[in-house]
Formats: sequence, C-alpha cells, structure tokens
Amino acid sequence: MAAHARTELSDGAPHVLVVDDDRRLRELLARYLAEQGFRVTAAASAAEARAKAQSLVFDAMVLDVMMPGEDGFAYARSVRETSRVPILMLTARSNPNDRVMGLEIGADDYLPKPFEPRELTLRLTNIINRASGPRRDTGTGDVVTFGPFSYRIERGELRREDEMIRITEREREILTILAGAHGANVEREALAGAGGLAAERTIDVQINRLRRKTEVDPANPTFLQTVRGVGYRLAVD
Repeated sequence: MAAHARTELSDGAPHVLVVDDDRRLRELLARYLAEQGFRVTAAASAAEARAKAQSLVFDAMVLDVMMPGEDGFAYARSVRETSRVPILMLTARSNPNDRVMGLEIGADDYLPKPFEPRELTLRLTNIINRASGPRRDTGTGDVVTFGPFSYRIERGELRREDEMIRITEREREILTILAGAHGANVEREALAGAGGLAAERTIDVQINRLRRKTEVDPANPTFLQTVRGVGYRLAVD
C-alpha cells in the first residue's frame, strides 16, 4: 500500500500520520482510517516520520511505542519539543507505568494492543477535536487569575505575568475545566474527558505536571488543590 491511503475526502479531512514498524498493521490502519474519512500518511520508523513531518502538516499522530532504533517514547518526546500535535500512542505492553510514561511525555491518549478499530477512531477524533475545537467562554470572564498566573479560557493560554507557559492539549483541557468552575470543586470524572482517560492515576499525572508549572512547592500546592473524595479545585483570585 502506498504511504498515502485515500478515499473521497473533503478538503478539511484531518491528516493523520501513522507510525508503526509492523507493515501489516501499518497498512491496515492506513486503510481503515482512510475509509473513516481521514487523510493518512504512513511511516515505518521515527526517522521516516520525522522526514515526512518536515514537509507535511498533520492534525494528529498514531504512534507505536515498540519500534527498533528510536522508539515511540523517544520520538514523542522530540515532537513535544516543538509541536502540540495530538499524539495517540499504541503499544502491546500491559504495564500501566508505560501508559503513565507516555502521558508524562505529552501524549494525549494511549491505546493498548489489541484494540477495536472503532475505539481507535473515537479516541483519535476526540484528541483532534480537543486540539482544534472552539474553546467556550464560561460566561463570567475570559481570564481567570490565580497568584501570578492568568489563564485565558477562550484561547487556552496560560501566562505567568508576561511569560507564556507551555502546556499540552490535555493540560489545557483540564485547566479549562478547572478555570471554568471558578473555584468550585470539580469531580475526577469531569476531568477524565471523553478520550478514555478515566483511570485515576493518569489524572494525577496531568495534575502533577500542571503543578510543576504553576506551584512553588508542587508537593504542597497553593492553587491546584486536591479535594479528598471529590477531585480537584483551582483556587482562583
């Protein structure tokens, strides 16, 4: 199969990069996603993916973890140095620590093999929508402040005074929900989102990453507070 698998696609069809060293699975994924309305480019390695990313713009990446040479974790880490493109990681590993590692690196979702193709499509659509969909103003102001930080809900921008703080799409989604609550408690289920990230530990990973970016002492947070038995709250001004 050619690297680009296409059906009758609209000009606005999301362009997905599929990276997997397993030729059979790579071609099956490319064919299936094309049938679901995606524009697909496939790569057999991180090096090939990097070369294609230099000349093409992608709306998301489906990235296998276990690849010879540069593995999926290493490639995802390098992507996150310059890009916020949504990343869905695939792996045959069952160790939950691998999932946590992927999320710590900046992946937006994580799907273990084997998986149902329909679930892949739903998860991929969710992370693309989170990255590109309009962000709503919650009605009581576009900017929420806490300490030296300000968060512009409509734009998803976090600043410390005049400095822009880099956050991932998952961190942005969680911060938007917390900021929109304007100091009220937010249940863990509400922070899990629609992308299958309901596992409590993955939510903790995202919160801890945000704390490292906003707290003087992440172990004793002032702003991103834990509400025992409920979830979290953002202590806004």
